[in-house]
Amino acid sequence: MQHTIINIKGMTCGGCTGSVTRVLSAVAGVSAVQVSLEHANAEITFDPSITTIAALRSAIEDAGFEV
Repeated sequence: MQHTIINIKGMTCGGCTGSVTRVLSAVAGVSAVQVSLEHANAEITFDPSITTIAALRSAIEDAGFEV
């Protein structure tokens, strides 16, 4: 498993963090997600043989946020 932190711009409320958590959790290979509004980032644990950091960033951008 690999751990990464991705900075996210555009989150303004708990609903935003919930949206980011949902889209990241739906990515195959992701085992844990913790999104922080205060720190404007997401901590993600994932299997690098199944997904990539680029795919995680893309999922966040597709949800309407900047990485």
